[in-house]
Amino acid sequence: MHDFFKYLTPGEQDISWGLYLNVAGKAQILPGVPYPNPLHPAGYYFTWEKGRVLNEYQLTYITQGSGVYETATAKYQVGPGSLLITKPGVWHRYQPHLKTGWEEYYIGFNGPIAGMMLNNPCFASLVPLSQVGNRGEFIDTYYKIFDYVKEEKPGFQQVSAGMVMKLLGYLIAFEKQRGLSETPMEQVIQKACFLIRENIEEDIDFQQFAEEKGVGYSNFRRMFKKYTGLPPVQYHLHLKIMRGRELLLSTDKMVKEISWELGFQSVYYFSRAFKKVTGVSPTEVRSNPTPPPFGKGKEKADFLTKIDQP
Repeated sequence: MHDFFKYLTPGEQDISWGLYLNVAGKAQILPGVPYPNPLHPAGYYFTWEKGRVLNEYQLTYITQGSGVYETATAKYQVGPGSLLITKPGVWHRYQPHLKTGWEEYYIGFNGPIAGMMLNNPCFASLVPLSQVGNRGEFIDTYYKIFDYVKEEKPGFQQVSAGMVMKLLGYLIAFEKQRGLSETPMEQVIQKACFLIRENIEEDIDFQQFAEEKGVGYSNFRRMFKKYTGLPPVQYHLHLKIMRGRELLLSTDKMVKEISWELGFQSVYYFSRAFKKVTGVSPTEVRSNPTPPPFGKGKEKADFLTKIDQP
């Protein structure tokens, strides 16, 4: 997904829902580039010297690069997998290091439900920066929010609010599981899942990935399947198809456009893969948005086996 940001104007019904979005965006800040982007409105733009105070909650997820995040009482080092949690009325400032830059995903939201959740005792022990790591479920939720925000179809605020609550739920679940033992292979698999989700539309060389992580490909592939239920290539294809289905249902993009966006070599191969995995064609899923999920038994299994070649 290319860089973008969008500022929203919630309506009366959106505000009465109890949780509504004000802004969402993604940006790749290259090394040496001034920060923040001067195109942001006055209420969001800030200088390092003055910092800023927001009247909303923000969750900013850093997936690459490094930098610093400061409040009036503390200073935090930011790295890949840092989630910056900013509350209304709190002075803060942050920026990437000039030598590294960073990649950021962010959402700004407000409402009484947002306040109730983020002031819940579950969040009381959280510092403004949580090291959640590069986690696929986090990045996937941001992408889903971005899809709804870009289209702004009726009800997008309510659906997006649900995605924000889901993201907060993931954060609490992670904090509760923090400290539980993970084997080195589990960490490699989690990194692979994150890599796939952040690069769904790209080709990924899993043998090279395993080599870079210092593990044998055969063992990595076997353990990945044990951990996720699918070998890495099949897992990648499944996410492509799931992403395609979301785009078919949440946007007005043509099938050909979605096929190209997801990195398929042709619309024919996308349609064939989509039907093999889901049981229906891309055009059928728009006329019947609740088809049997991922059905077709042996036919599907045979197809996935053919594409799962190292």
